[in-house]
Amino acid sequence: MIKKLLVILLFFHCSLLYGQTVKTDVLVIGSGASGLAAAIQCARSKVKTILAIKNYNLISGNASNGMITIAMDQDIPTGIWGEFTKQIRDNYKNTKGYDTTQSSPLKFEATVGASVLKKMSDTLKNLTTYLDASFSAIKKDGDRWEVRITQNAKTITVKARVIIDATPGGEVVAKAGAKFTGGFNNFDESAGPSVYRTSIATGAALPGHYANDKHSSTTAYPPYPAFCVPLTAVLLKNTDNILITERALRGDKTPQYLPVQMALGQGVGTVAAYCAFFKTTTANLKVRIIQGELLDFKGYLLPFADVSPKDPSWRAIQQVSATGLLKGVQKIAGSGSKFLFDPDSLVNTAEVKPVLTEIYTRAFLWFNREKPGEKFTLGNLLSFISDYTLTDPQTLKISMQKAWKTQYKFNADFDLNRQVSRREFAVLTNKFLNPFARTVDLDGRLMN
Repeated sequence: MIKKLLVILLFFHCSLLYGQTVKTDVLVIGSGASGLAAAIQCARSKVKTILAIKNYNLISGNASNGMITIAMDQDIPTGIWGEFTKQIRDNYKNTKGYDTTQSSPLKFEATVGASVLKKMSDTLKNLTTYLDASFSAIKKDGDRWEVRITQNAKTITVKARVIIDATPGGEVVAKAGAKFTGGFNNFDESAGPSVYRTSIATGAALPGHYANDKHSSTTAYPPYPAFCVPLTAVLLKNTDNILITERALRGDKTPQYLPVQMALGQGVGTVAAYCAFFKTTTANLKVRIIQGELLDFKGYLLPFADVSPKDPSWRAIQQVSATGLLKGVQKIAGSGSKFLFDPDSLVNTAEVKPVLTEIYTRAFLWFNREKPGEKFTLGNLLSFISDYTLTDPQTLKISMQKAWKTQYKFNADFDLNRQVSRREFAVLTNKFLNPFARTVDLDGRLMN
């Protein structure tokens, strides 16, 4: 009898040691900046997340302890990348000879960068990290993916609603028998003209891409080398609830890719969290809800270098620009360039009429009746808002004038006869018309 009990106890001990099964909302597989950023965002979006990694290296498969210098995207501190750069500068602020100004190249030791991301992830109660873990198998089990990983010679089965494959070669996707969409290609001339409306990551340029490149796209928006990674770039063909990070970006990943890797990881984490939170699949994504969550965490949709997240108009400008109502401009200096919103420049009727009539069904009636001139005035905008929202013009005027400098933080005086600025147009349109709420599909087309 005692021998039988010992056998039973030994069996259960071995089962616990070699056959543990856990459930989670999201499982992120793969070391590197994109996987870490994805896991951080999932946890911050309040879904249960497991991160299975070999170690906390910033660059997957690279154990270098050397100094890294990044000269890209200093003007675009998007989300987790912006938080990372701030913590790096804080870490070195008392180091002699280290330039911590925002515009200077970011310099840090690889081990310090890894420790910063580890610190960011360690404080999240929704995130569990399995270190020294390796992936071995994946299969579908009902509405979840069943994944087998190994840690310290122990086999762990993880059942997750959503999988994020952050491995360099897409090993998880390959074993799942899924097919890649082709990922993101900044040179692609065939991308739809409105895919920027589905942006989940953005930047001033990809490494090795320059403003004077004769092979660049001439039709893409934002203008090359600035870019937006569309939501479709991280999805798979005919396979739901597996998302990719590293395989969405082409080429070998040098340290110069860290800004886009973190931005993309955060975007993918937001998509995964959406699927997990709403218990849905990647076949039923709501672009604007996902982008709204990304904006909540200061993630950029468009890479405007002249409007920082500290600007009170930042979110309104990001949202209105993501609809196409106002488009940015490229400023080229040599082989470098910046993508600007130019908030103090003035709005012309020709630039806003096409998208206003595309978004709002009655807009053409207003334009036919009011016939605004070449310069779109504040009075024109107030009239359009009044017409569309069915608000009394005088009531709207009083309300708008009262909040002009206190709530909206505008510097110019309230004057209905002057041409409206791009900042004013973005803030007022966002508040009263909310064009960002208009549904778009995965190609960026407006849906009824």
